Amino acid sequence: MSRRKQVYEGKAKVLFEGPEPGTLVQYFKDDATAFNNQKKGTITGKGVLNNRISEFLMMKIAEIGIPTHFVRRLNMREQLVRQVEIIPIEVVVRNVVAGSLAKRFGIAEGTALPRSIVEYYYKKDELGDPMVSEEHITAFGWATTQDLDDIMQMSLRINDFLSGLFLGIGIKLVDFKLEFGRLYQNDEMRLVLADEISPDNCRLWDTKTHEKMDKDRFRQDLGRVEEAYQEVARRLGILPEGGPGDLKGPQTVQ
Repeated sequence: MSRRKQVYEGKAKVLFEGPEPGTLVQYFKDDATAFNNQKKGTITGKGVLNNRISEFLMMKIAEIGIPTHFVRRLNMREQLVRQVEIIPIEVVVRNVVAGSLAKRFGIAEGTALPRSIVEYYYKKDELGDPMVSEEHITAFGWATTQDLDDIMQMSLRINDFLSGLFLGIGIKLVDFKLEFGRLYQNDEMRLVLADEISPDNCRLWDTKTHEKMDKDRFRQDLGRVEEAYQEVARRLGILPEGGPGDLKGPQTVQ
């Protein structure tokens, strides 16, 4: 297999040049990080599971009219995506108090919020991804007021849809992170959902037991991390045949 050019490597994924102009190959790693990369480890099969879960959710989101960068899954660890200009903002939608929200305001984890809260964080690892306001975002030129209006509308719609989808399989969507990018086609620009949606960037709790089914199991040393990711995939009806470690198709050349 010919050597591909690596475009970017993050904490959970590697991006390679795609087979066609304007496309990228997104490779999902088993690497796990927490607390702004201070804690590192490996979750066996995580990349395979996140690839399948993100594929499933991105396709479902596209069905309700939200444009995404996802094109198709290529194999067990890779998917083809459209190349976009990532807006350097992480959009966090919260439905239940957990994580940093609990710490910041001294509210017990698990407390239901009166309404969904949307927060913005500047995507900059070396600064610890600081929380920012709309004023910061527009003043520094990261996004326009219209961009933020569109992002807010899409984020809340995605939240409503995913909350219902997960509730139907006995999972509570506590909070999750989204990223958006600018897609340029035919001299036009539109905002699209980018990155991934998986237990890596969603807090997912069992509706009956409140057991955590996401990366918090790694962050908090709760154990059975792989099993939690597998259970999410199983309930979605997409657990890969042969198990999450079964990597079919061409493997990544690095």
